[in-house]
Amino acid sequence: MSIEFSWFLPTNGDGPHLANSGLPRPPNYLRDFRPPTPDYLRSLAAAAEAAGFDHLLAPTAAGFEDPWLVTAMLARSTRRIAFIVTFRSGLEQPEPLANRAATLQRMSSGRLRLFAASGSSAHDQRALGDFLDHDARYQRTSEYLRVLRRLWQGAGHTVAGRHYALNAAHPGVPLEHAPPLYLGGASAFAERVAASQSDTYLLWAEPPALVRERVRRLKALAAMHGRPIRFGVRVHVIARETGRAAWSRADELLRGISERNYADAQRELDQYESVGQRRQTALSRGAMRSLRELEVAPNLWAGVGLTRGGAGTALVGSYDEVARRISEYHALGIDEFLLSSYPNLEEATRVGEHVLPRVRQLEREREPARRQT
Repeated sequence: MSIEFSWFLPTNGDGPHLANSGLPRPPNYLRDFRPPTPDYLRSLAAAAEAAGFDHLLAPTAAGFEDPWLVTAMLARSTRRIAFIVTFRSGLEQPEPLANRAATLQRMSSGRLRLFAASGSSAHDQRALGDFLDHDARYQRTSEYLRVLRRLWQGAGHTVAGRHYALNAAHPGVPLEHAPPLYLGGASAFAERVAASQSDTYLLWAEPPALVRERVRRLKALAAMHGRPIRFGVRVHVIARETGRAAWSRADELLRGISERNYADAQRELDQYESVGQRRQTALSRGAMRSLRELEVAPNLWAGVGLTRGGAGTALVGSYDEVARRISEYHALGIDEFLLSSYPNLEEATRVGEHVLPRVRQLEREREPARRQT
């Protein structure tokens, strides 16, 4: 399959320091902080589009701007790049979300994708008035996505579930080209839901052997439902002309973590129920906050996860090294790479100029061998 690249929209602000979406920024992170103003986000979207990225990832979390409104704004100032809008399934009924998505899909000329987030922390979900446990949230997401698909098919469709029901009398929200659906989650229950409902399964970057096993398992689960599935990896990138320069930048980010910020972040991360989050956190535990001890696979660095929830690993190395690692993940079955860095504006241009062309050249060189196998 073709390889695609997404870049991250920092809708809670940007800057050159490691950020944690689940904690207030400590004073050292506020230095050089860039608020997510309309002009800044438009500049970043323009830079990502010019750099050759295929999508922009609009996150949702406490402290982030609304991804739907940001996407609607940026769709007007871009022409080609698509948008992956993250939403929390279950916090509103499917019908208004289906209608909003249909409108944005039509107004953006088909540039919408949707990423359903089921929640990673019972503490966070309860703060939002959601008291379902982990597995029940994924069961609800499964029903939610079924209802969305049937609404977009128009009238005459039904769903009878524990959390949602759709009556055949409903006129639906007819949409000729429904947006692709993304889903993540590393638990066995989440994998079953993703295999049956998602078009693309997202995972956070782990050592290649672990990724290979997860891709194999999800392909088998999807095949049981008679459906294909794509795979995406969310990972940060720290790429420079030389490996030494890249690791120097990673060390700079590491030294910017204060003892208090580290302790607060670790305490917060321990509250997560998410299996995927626990896997990410485990990659950095016991490494004594040493730069190269946090290298858990060639050029895969777990230092980001010391203070940040969600994606906790980064590809660190020269432009050629990072391109080779991405190409190797592609060979394992990864079709999409959702990338980010610090700060996102300048790094989108850097990665687009120096890494993406190298990856695409590697793919062109390997294509004849693939056709022969």
